Amino acid sequence: MTWLAELPPVAALDCADAAVPEHVYDSAEPLLLRGLVANWPALACDRSMDAAARYLGRYHTNAPLTVFVGDASIGGRFFYNETCTDFNFRSGKAQLPQVLEKLADPRRGDALATVYVGSTPVDHWLPGFRARNDLRWSVPDALASFWLGNETRISAHFDFPNNMACVVAGRRRFTLLPPDQIGNLYVGPMDKTPAGQPISLVDFHAPDLQRHPRFAEAAKHARTALLRPGDALFIPSMWWHHVESLAAFNLLVNYWWCDTPSYLGPPSQALLHAMLTLRSLPARQRQVWRGLYNHYVFEADESVYRHIPEQGRGYLAPFGEATAKQLRANLLNNLNQ
Repeated sequence: MTWLAELPPVAALDCADAAVPEHVYDSAEPLLLRGLVANWPALACDRSMDAAARYLGRYHTNAPLTVFVGDASIGGRFFYNETCTDFNFRSGKAQLPQVLEKLADPRRGDALATVYVGSTPVDHWLPGFRARNDLRWSVPDALASFWLGNETRISAHFDFPNNMACVVAGRRRFTLLPPDQIGNLYVGPMDKTPAGQPISLVDFHAPDLQRHPRFAEAAKHARTALLRPGDALFIPSMWWHHVESLAAFNLLVNYWWCDTPSYLGPPSQALLHAMLTLRSLPARQRQVWRGLYNHYVFEADESVYRHIPEQGRGYLAPFGEATAKQLRANLLNNLNQ
C-alpha cells in the first residue's frame, strides 16, 4: 500500500456550508470539496451505529435492499474468482434495519466479515431524507444514491455520468486515474462484472507488476483524495476511481448526472455494437471505418450536413428527442432481423 500513501492529492476547495461552485461542473479534473455537506443533519450517523440506526430509521421503507457479503478471506475486496467466471462474494436481500443490526453485531463472524450496500436510490429507499440533506447546486435532475457498509474495497472502474460523492459517515479514500490510462489498467470482462461496470483486475493494495507490468505507468498518473464526513468529491465522467471505505461504518450519498439528455442513451451501447460489427473486420476496413467515425462522430461539426437542404438532413442534423426515438426504433428493428 506504500504507493497509495505517496500519491499526490487532488486539488481541494474550501466549500464549507456553501453551494457547489459553478466552475466545478466544467472541470476536467477531480476536485475535493472540503465541508460541502458539513451542515447535513445526517452527519449524526457518524457518531455511532446506534445514532445511524436512529437517524436513518426516520426515513427507511420496508423495501428490501440488495446486500453484498463476503467472508474474511476477501479482505474487504469485492472481486472475481480465479477464473473471472464468478465472484468472491454473494448477494442477498435484507431490509435496512437488518443490515445496520448486522454491521453493529461484533459476533457476525468471519462468514459475514464484509457487508456492503451499493448504489441504492435515496428517494425510493429513504423518502424524505433529501428534504434536509441535499446539495445546493444547479443540477436538479441528478440521480441520488446511497452506499453503506463496513471496511470495503471497490476495484477501479469508470462511470459515464459525472459524479458528486458526499461522505456522511466514516472515511473514504479514492484513488483516481484519467480516462486515457485504460490500456494500463488491465480491465476485466465487460459482460460479467461485479456491479455493472468493467473493473481493473489490478489489486491496488498489492500491484503485481510481473502480471500487470503496464500498471507502473498508470500509477504515475494517479492521485488520491481522503474524505471525511462533510466532504465531497467531484469525479468527472469516465475517470477511473478505486474506492476504499476505511471505518467500521461508512455511509456515502452520491449524485450522478449527464451533460447530454437521457433520450440519447448511454454510449456504452454504441461501443458494444461497434465491438460486434467492426472489431473482426480486416485492418484495412477498420481504418476506413475509423475515418467514417471521425467524420460523423468524433470530429463532426456543421460541415457534415450544412450542404444538405435543412428539410433533408435527417440523422445528420443535431438530434431532438423525436428524431432520437425514431433512430432508436430503427436500430432495434435492424438488430432484431
